[in-house]
Amino acid sequence: MNSYIAAMKKYATFTGRATRTEYWLFILMYFTIGVAAIVVDFALLGGGQTRVNILSSVVSLVHFIPSIAVAVRRLHDTNRSGWWYFIILIPLIGAITMIVFLCTKSMPGPNRFGPPNDDNASGVSPSEAAVY
Repeated sequence: MNSYIAAMKKYATFTGRATRTEYWLFILMYFTIGVAAIVVDFALLGGGQTRVNILSSVVSLVHFIPSIAVAVRRLHDTNRSGWWYFIILIPLIGAITMIVFLCTKSMPGPNRFGPPNDDNASGVSPSEAAVY
């Protein structure tokens, strides 16, 4: 939950770095909220084809900019420019490449986008740190 709140506080911050944990917990929370919104929309409005999913549309709009911003910061953490985000415009190959980039280990130490975040200063994810 803290990663989600931290990402939402950095609503339109496209500078700096975001760890894998911060990124994927934000995405998990966004997905959970999105599914809940769809369920509520369906329960309130029924399953007709002409229905307007008001709540899920609002959830998507609220998360649109923050999801791009946290992805750009995640790319920065792997020492890639945020412009790599546009690779998702290439069908299939772009999405697969982006997922690989987002899952890549953080670059240890400072890079051209700034110092690592406090929660991942060593470049090791919390799950990897638990193994050591």
